[in-house]
This record gives sequence, structure tokens and C-alpha cells, in this order.
Amino acid sequence: MKKAVKILLIVLAVVILIGASSCFVITRQNEYTIIRQFGKVVDIRDQAGISFKLPILQDQQTLPKTVLLYDLPVSDVITKDKKTMVADSFVLWRIEDPQKFIQTLNSSLSNAESRLSTLVYNSMKNTISGMNQTEVISGRDGELAAAIKAGVGSGLEQYGIQLIAVETKRLDLPDDNKEAVYQRMISERNNIAAKFTAEGESEAQMIRSETDKEVEIKISQANAQAEILQAEGEAEYMRILSDAYADPDKAEFYNFVRSLDAAKASLTNGKNVLFLGLDSPLTQIFYETGLAQAEPQPQTEMEP
Repeated sequence: MKKAVKILLIVLAVVILIGASSCFVITRQNEYTIIRQFGKVVDIRDQAGISFKLPILQDQQTLPKTVLLYDLPVSDVITKDKKTMVADSFVLWRIEDPQKFIQTLNSSLSNAESRLSTLVYNSMKNTISGMNQTEVISGRDGELAAAIKAGVGSGLEQYGIQLIAVETKRLDLPDDNKEAVYQRMISERNNIAAKFTAEGESEAQMIRSETDKEVEIKISQANAQAEILQAEGEAEYMRILSDAYADPDKAEFYNFVRSLDAAKASLTNGKNVLFLGLDSPLTQIFYETGLAQAEPQPQTEMEP
């Protein structure tokens, strides 16, 4: 009998401990705690700490309170100029009103992601369909994401969801269109390069023409100055010759030197004999010089 009572007390103590432990509710900083009674939400606790609930009659559920990331499925979108592009995006969102979230989405994160996918994709499709492909590409630095988020508007508020941001990981062309687009881009860049090259060559030709013109002008001026200096030198040379001929002694010496130069110039190709006529000016000079050297000098008599 005592043994049975002891066992009963132990079982009762265990039941009491289990029941007491089920009364405590721990709410963490990054979550909501939902208290349900017979399936109905009776309380939502968003403050971190320990609280109580009725054992057995009430149960608890948690929902994330932090910012969540949802990777949208890769989808095709068509631009205003009928170009197909592949969009790969993700969204950042959080549960702002857990009561609405529970009522409309049955506390299901997958249901919330489905709503996000539909609304964000429709906004992306509508936004991109109003833009040309070049505008879409140039707007990838943030303008496009802001436009998509604005297009969603307040559509998620009814689900108790706050859309924080829409980000595009990749916004590209389909694989079968890339090669054609790349070739067109290469052709456009080649045309631009050819245009710049032609403009550069034209400007270079203008610079060369201007330079050649300046060089010709400077050479012409230099030649004119050289001719002036040469004329002045020749005039000075003629003046010096005139002064030399004005003096008989200098003129005779000059004629003698010029005659020797002429005779030297005639003795070329190994010749050492010069034939001159008696009437040649050179013959007269050499003849007169020879007579002057052969003329006997007067003798002076010496007294014994």
C-alpha cells in the first residue's frame, strides 16, 4: 500500500512539473509569440521575455520578427521596344502586422512568398514594359528597383507585410539573343571608332598642312635673307677687289697670283708640261719675269 502511494505521488509530481513548465512562454527578441486557445488567437506577444499561458487549454506559435529574404524566380520580361530580358531579383521583407498576417495568410511564410512573387513580378513587368532596353540597362543602378517597389505600392499591407527593398541580381538578355546583340554592339563601337579615326586623321592633315605652310614660309624668309647676305658679301668682295686693283703694285701681284692659279689648274691628269703661245697673257707674265731675273746686275768697281 505504501509503495503504491509512493508511486502515485511520484506520478503526480511529474504531472505537476510538466504542467508548470507548460505555463511558461519564452519570447525571443527576433520573433513574435502567438497564443492560441482552441485554435483562436487570443494574444500576440512581441516583447522579449518570459510570460505565462494556460496549460493544456492554450498553445503557442512563433513567427519571425526579423527582415526576411525571398529569392524571386527567374522570369522573362519584355521592354517597350519589344526586347526580351531575363530578370533575376530578390526582395527584403518583414512581418509588420502579425494579426493580419495570421488572418490572411494563415501564418504561412510560403503563402507570403507567393503573394510577394506575384505582386513584385507584376510591378516589374509593368515597369519594364514602359521602358526601352537601354533605359532598363542604365537604370540598374537603383532607379529600376525603386520604380518596381513603388509599383507594388500598398498591395502588401493587407497581408501585414512590409516590403523593404527590391534588388536585381541580374537583368540580362536571353542566351539566344546575346550573340546578336553583342555583334550589333561591336558594329556600333567600330562605327564610332571609325568616326573618331576619320576626325583625327582630318585634324592631323590640317595640322600637317599648317605646319608645312609655316615651314615653307620660314624657308622662303631664310632664303631671302641668305640672298640678301650673299649679295652684301659679293658687294663687299667687289669692293675689296676694286681697292686691290686701284693700287698698281697690288694689281700686278694679283695678276701674277691669278696667272699661277690658272697655270696650276691646267696641269691636271698627271701632266707637267704646259704649252703656251707667245701672245698668251701667261707667257707675257712668265717671259717678263724671266727677263727681269736674267738681266745682269750692274757691277760696282772696287778701288784697289
